[in-house]
Amino acid sequence: MSSDGGNALGDFLRERRTRLDPVVFGLKTERRRTPGLRREEVAQRSNISPTWYTWLEQGRGGAPSKDVLERLATGLMLTEVEREHLFILALGHPPETRYKEHRGITARLQHVLDAMPFTPATVRTATWDVIAWNRAATILLTDYGKLPPEQRNILRLIFCEARVRSAQEDWMAVARYVVASFRADAIRAGASREITRLVAELSAESPEFEKLWRDNDVVGQGDGIKRLHHPALGTLELEFSHFGIEGRSDLTMTTYHPATRQQALRVQSFIEARITAEEVSL
Repeated sequence: MSSDGGNALGDFLRERRTRLDPVVFGLKTERRRTPGLRREEVAQRSNISPTWYTWLEQGRGGAPSKDVLERLATGLMLTEVEREHLFILALGHPPETRYKEHRGITARLQHVLDAMPFTPATVRTATWDVIAWNRAATILLTDYGKLPPEQRNILRLIFCEARVRSAQEDWMAVARYVVASFRADAIRAGASREITRLVAELSAESPEFEKLWRDNDVVGQGDGIKRLHHPALGTLELEFSHFGIEGRSDLTMTTYHPATRQQALRVQSFIEARITAEEVSL
């Protein structure tokens, strides 16, 4: 930010410009009186006029457009955090979310999941693809590891897998909630292309999904109770909670904890027995 509060955007642009190494871009370094790239070099990399860029650093010419800010973010090689800061300085609000596909999580986050041996937990993307889970989720809910990656999607499981469907105590209520929550998540993430593709595929496979999607319901995520019919444990009541992951606004971790102490003990005994049986069979 500017020391006098007068030109925070210009100060930020100038600071990031001077941090860029000309050698990285194949530029000559002799006869440079100041570090970093020249204004005209940043302007060329950003595909804007040198005059307009100079005005931006000098605090003249008004607020730049979103397109110009995106070009500047690219030209200055800004990180996602720096890009967001650039938009806030220029327009007073962060940029619209740009959805990116993610194939996995950090080892540290997987350790968090694994630290809950008797609480099923999963991590999903904004388009509700499950990309991480712990052993308790595998044993009690779904063995995601045995599914092809394209089938590890909660909507696909709810609408296209008979086993998952029959396990829900009130399938229609679950389906309606999932569709409405998915719509809110995916649109917020800016995943319009991914939404179109998934909706088309599910609509072709499931008349129920097509109808619910046309209802245009939207709900936010909240905690609640999930009731399942488990083949070995009977009816289970699981308290579910959703948690955002710091630095990864596109990901959500969901945990499922037995609603009563009695059920928690039953679940723990069942999971321990399954793990012991698996170890013996190795």
